[in-house]
Amino acid sequence: MKTNLNENQANRRGFLKILAGTAATLGITSYVKSAQQAVEANMPDAKMHIADQWMKTSIKGKHRMVFDVTQPHDVLPFAWPKVFLMTNGATGTPEKENTAMVVLRHNAICYAFGHELWAKYNFGQMFKAMSPPEHKEFATKNPFWQPAKGAFNIPGIGAVPIGINELQESGVLFCVCDAAMTVFSAVAADMMKMDAATVKKEWEAAVLPGIQIVPSGVWAVGRAQEYDCSYCFAG
Repeated sequence: MKTNLNENQANRRGFLKILAGTAATLGITSYVKSAQQAVEANMPDAKMHIADQWMKTSIKGKHRMVFDVTQPHDVLPFAWPKVFLMTNGATGTPEKENTAMVVLRHNAICYAFGHELWAKYNFGQMFKAMSPPEHKEFATKNPFWQPAKGAFNIPGIGAVPIGINELQESGVLFCVCDAAMTVFSAVAADMMKMDAATVKKEWEAAVLPGIQIVPSGVWAVGRAQEYDCSYCFAG
């Protein structure tokens, strides 16, 4: 990963040097300098932690908000980001011009995994995640990963696409707490008489596509605010 980042940076910086030389010849240095600054600001830094690089390159746009999810909380962890995007769209800023970041930490990390782990480790009971919409029993699979069309309805609004995959299509960012993964995978390993390191690797490999693993959820909440995201508690 670091090698690729270094190669990309070298290529980009080489191009910028050539462009700067050409600009000086043509007398348009000021315009190219502004473009160069913009490119450098969004360029990954090989010295940064991969999660920091993700934050730096992913958070952008006019309106930015981080949704702090600490536990299963009905549909709220997924409804609020959609409401944020919808209402910004209604007031003149298209979805893709905003950043909505969902931080899955503590008991909410279960939503970062596919159905297989929910069944194998009984995530519904382990994390007290109920099956919507009745919420009468523990979920046996991730209810927010690739749900059926129209699976979620909000009174007065109707069906809303708030599955994780659907939100990702709208540009919503997701990350999951590695510290919580370490603790809960060790607990699961102990309960099932398995090797903790093996279970942790299994969980890491099973994180859903597009979800970034971050050092901790509180780290992510703090970093997102450093990148000008407003804070919203979402469960």
